[in-house]
Amino acid sequence: MNTFIESLANVPWWAWLMLILAAVALWDITQKKHTVLHNFPVIGHLRYWLETVGPEFRQYIVANNREELPFNRRQRSWIYASSKRENNFQGFGTDQDVHGAGFIFIKPALVTKRLAKDHPYRENPYVLPAPKVIGLSHNRRRPYRPKQVINISGMSFGSLSASAITALNEGAAKFGCYHNTGEGGFSPYHAKGGDVVLNIGTAYFGIRDDDGNFVMEKLVRLTQNNPAIRMLELKLSQGAKPGKGGVLPAAKITQEISDIRHVPMGKDVISPAAHSAFGTIPEMLDFIEAMAEATGLPIGIKAAVGKLDMWEELAELMVKTGRGPDFITIDGGEGGTGAAPPSFADHVSLPWVYGFSSVYRIFKKHGLTDRITFIGSGKLGLPAQAIMAFAMGADIINVAREAMMSIGCIQAQICHTNRCPAGVATQSKWLQAGLDPTLKSERFYNYGKTLTKEILEIAVACGYEHPCQFTMEDVDVAMGDNNHTRALKVVYQYEKAPVPYEGIDTLINCKYLGGGIQNAH
Repeated sequence: MNTFIESLANVPWWAWLMLILAAVALWDITQKKHTVLHNFPVIGHLRYWLETVGPEFRQYIVANNREELPFNRRQRSWIYASSKRENNFQGFGTDQDVHGAGFIFIKPALVTKRLAKDHPYRENPYVLPAPKVIGLSHNRRRPYRPKQVINISGMSFGSLSASAITALNEGAAKFGCYHNTGEGGFSPYHAKGGDVVLNIGTAYFGIRDDDGNFVMEKLVRLTQNNPAIRMLELKLSQGAKPGKGGVLPAAKITQEISDIRHVPMGKDVISPAAHSAFGTIPEMLDFIEAMAEATGLPIGIKAAVGKLDMWEELAELMVKTGRGPDFITIDGGEGGTGAAPPSFADHVSLPWVYGFSSVYRIFKKHGLTDRITFIGSGKLGLPAQAIMAFAMGADIINVAREAMMSIGCIQAQICHTNRCPAGVATQSKWLQAGLDPTLKSERFYNYGKTLTKEILEIAVACGYEHPCQFTMEDVDVAMGDNNHTRALKVVYQYEKAPVPYEGIDTLINCKYLGGGIQNAH
């Protein structure tokens, strides 16, 4: 035996290599699954390897700064640098094609106003409260004014890791914004000090019975036990897959997720496409009012936009009955932090600018804009895009993928595989162990502050104190070819309703102002 082992040890390395290659070639030729490997044994593997690493090569080597989607390199670099408090400037002018269709032009004032020495922005340019108190117009028992106009959109625990949710909630507590739970329910990782918006999806995770039906008593108990929950968001649909339920594979379901969501272990969890608690717009209004009465909290709806007939019906009923949601979150069809079929992600529902403008026009026509806080979600977490959204009528911006990038997401686009290399969208203990919530919460805090500061600086440059003061005449859009540019008012054929604004001091000193669990009523 020893002699045989010694003889093997004396075989030259190239002979071993040839033996391995011969074995691979034999396997390639005899297998029937891959034609390329059968026809081109051994070297055919190079094709599959290049296919695997191709996106990474294109992302870092081939594509230019403005070429990638969903977020190009320049956008990602700005988020990364801002979150790390690094230099996020650029030199030698813009590298954008400023004549390309859809390019945003923000119009500065000829002479801007100087801020007074005692102006709140001089002491803290990172606090920018929402312009409206949510729930006040419908006499909710616990009205709420978000401390920031920039907030965290719905991303579930289960889709995101415990470390990522912890980092975001701790970051929200530092920054003062709210943190939307996503439809996966309220977890211990959402209880780290930040304000919380409880997202209620079609599966009613955490507030359901064994058959998946909504249980009001569980909702009331959850909100009473967790005063950080400041609003409820009824999710009708989402940008990535409107009209289609979600799937959490059995492999991603841990005992902890099972307990939080009230779902069984070992089975795929499928969210229905439609709600079981209501089936019509009048029934939805009844459901909203029942939750508001039971919890005292402001209630809103979240939806992607397609057909407008039910939006018209909702607005008409709100005028007729005096009831309705306190806020409306419009999700753009280009959004999505998790998995979705390409046909849905690419083609179903309108992009944010078209969806939001269509819905806003309806509620403005019916005189309802003062009763509703409008929230925008869909690639709006960059200064110019946020300003455009405020000019179109959004009162608040929700950020999802931008928040993920601030805590380490590298846009690998494998969120649906449970192999997220940054530990953000995975339940792998090993992968998420590399995400330090203490460090990453600071990164989100820095990103939120920087985005807020730049929004404020642009507002001041345009002669305003708060972005709610922007009008649709303040932003132009490049039309391409010979149409030059047109104001948002012309492009989308409506004028934003003026938002009542009494000054930044009034917002900061509001008794309904949020900003952390310590401020909950």
